[in-house]
Amino acid sequence: MFAAMALTPSELQRTPLYGEHLRLRAKLIAFGGWEMPVYYTSILEEHQAVRQGAGIFDISHMGEVEISGPKAPEWLNSMLTNNLGRLSIGEGQYTLMLNDHGGVIDDLIVYRRSETGYFLVVNAAKIAEDVSWLQDHQVEGVSVSDQSQLFAAVAVQGPNAAKVFQTIGELPTRNHIEKFKLGSAPMLVARTGYTGEDGFEAFFPAETAPEVWSAFLELGQTDGLTPCGLGARDTLRLEACYPLNGSDLSPETTPLEAGLGVFVDLKKTGFIGQETLLRQAEEGLTRRLVAVKLPPKSPPPRPHYSISVESAVIGELTSGTQSPTLGVGIGLGYVKIPFAKPGQPVEIDVRGRKFPATVVKKPLYKRNVSA
Repeated sequence: MFAAMALTPSELQRTPLYGEHLRLRAKLIAFGGWEMPVYYTSILEEHQAVRQGAGIFDISHMGEVEISGPKAPEWLNSMLTNNLGRLSIGEGQYTLMLNDHGGVIDDLIVYRRSETGYFLVVNAAKIAEDVSWLQDHQVEGVSVSDQSQLFAAVAVQGPNAAKVFQTIGELPTRNHIEKFKLGSAPMLVARTGYTGEDGFEAFFPAETAPEVWSAFLELGQTDGLTPCGLGARDTLRLEACYPLNGSDLSPETTPLEAGLGVFVDLKKTGFIGQETLLRQAEEGLTRRLVAVKLPPKSPPPRPHYSISVESAVIGELTSGTQSPTLGVGIGLGYVKIPFAKPGQPVEIDVRGRKFPATVVKKPLYKRNVSA
């Protein structure tokens, strides 16, 4: 499911919750330069906990970057694809940071914290690259501050997630961030997620991490709050068709090819990578990221399996797994545009054998809709 990394355990970073993972006897793996839990009990149990109750994930490996200064709004808008001008104070949006050729450096969430202050949540493996890219383009009147080492964070996801958070304060609305306090720990709580369920992300001082983790588990005990690892996080996000940076998104793929055009404002004043996207919009795409579903009893698809039609290769999977909710193999992959419409029959090459599959409409799973 996750690519093996060359780093040894002694070279991997550990979150402030590492001791809690050991106490719960989590199975740990290398991911994005970090030693992280892939599961505590099993991927299947943790997946179902999020779909049916609530799960808590350690997301302290994610990065937090603060952008501020009188020129911050205009400058940051030139660094990201979505339009920051639409954000009120306390509101957030999903957006992307592109290279000069329109390829994805990172996908991230940006929250507007004040008139000229922003809080960015970036992918773990991209923290150094993102900060370097921002600093390389920094102008006078803008401050770029990497706060990642100061924060720990957890995500609480699932239909019972709101019940857990109702015990500590008034719930933020979707895609908003607000101040909370849990015990002695001040925190920022945002309402978004990466699982297809309702959910919250809480950011708090790193030194308070064990206290906060234990407090959440106690608060969520009656609502079935379950510690969950990266394995369930991957199957959950794949059912919801959320792309994974480094797999489904890369410096060689553009947001339009990835089907993320709704998070790109091509009409706003220039942003890095815009020229390529405008050209693609005018000339048309040659490939697109699609979702595929295999019939029951087929082997689970994996990244890099080829996708073909009548023996001609038309693309390749970038993500793939056995869906616990749907009970069949599912995946994401880039295919040539003529084969990208839902309903298109394709074949997936699994270790030299071809298995039938179908391009299907995204997402594969939608909350409160029968699968």
